[in-house]
Amino acid sequence: MYGYRSKRPQNDQPIIDALLALAEKYPKYGFHKLYTLLHRQGHRWNHKRVWRIYCELKLNIRRKGKKRLPSRNPQPLSVPEAINQSWSIDFMSDALWNGRRFRTFNVIDDYNREGLEIEIDLSLPAQRVVRVLERISERRGYPRQIRLDNGPEMVSATLAEWADEHGITLEFIKPGKPTQNSFVERFNRTYREEVLDSYIFESLNQVREMTADWLREYNEERPHESLGDVPPVEYRQMGLAESPV
Repeated sequence: MYGYRSKRPQNDQPIIDALLALAEKYPKYGFHKLYTLLHRQGHRWNHKRVWRIYCELKLNIRRKGKKRLPSRNPQPLSVPEAINQSWSIDFMSDALWNGRRFRTFNVIDDYNREGLEIEIDLSLPAQRVVRVLERISERRGYPRQIRLDNGPEMVSATLAEWADEHGITLEFIKPGKPTQNSFVERFNRTYREEVLDSYIFESLNQVREMTADWLREYNEERPHESLGDVPPVEYRQMGLAESPV
């Protein structure tokens, strides 16, 4: 008698190996990003086939849904047409293993969601904020505007004088309206999930080293759906290539 023996497990092994390697390197990525990375690596496996194997490997990331009231007058956030038209800045906070609190100062370019800097220290006063922005501007150029909230470091005379000196408009969001700064808020959430909440840090140097590695991967490797599934740096280069000389 002859019996049928499926060849599927043997044929699926290259996909299994590739998926597991990516899932180990990017544990917070869902199916869409992993599948996009496979394509960027040159693999052209069928979407349904990869999804089946993804589920069989139980790589699904469960996400807790939130009930949200629909907005009656949704106002989409305008997207700049080129780099340096608009930056967004914000602060975050966390704690080391010993309980000591630290802060991060995050800066992104709204055009391609590129993380320009994440400054980390126990305290980040207004003078430090200005130094960080000046350092970014030296290598990238000054922005036309900066979107920010009404925190004490943001409304300081030091920041206002620096912005006025370089012709930069400070666009303050309304109090209690974080959605008006949604580009950097989304960036903050990803940074929180993939770095701050994923590791235990014993020193600021550990936070800085892990953050630097993550920021490089975020800008140069991580596909962004809003950018056509390409990383921010690649999207910026595409924009520069298309712009008239």
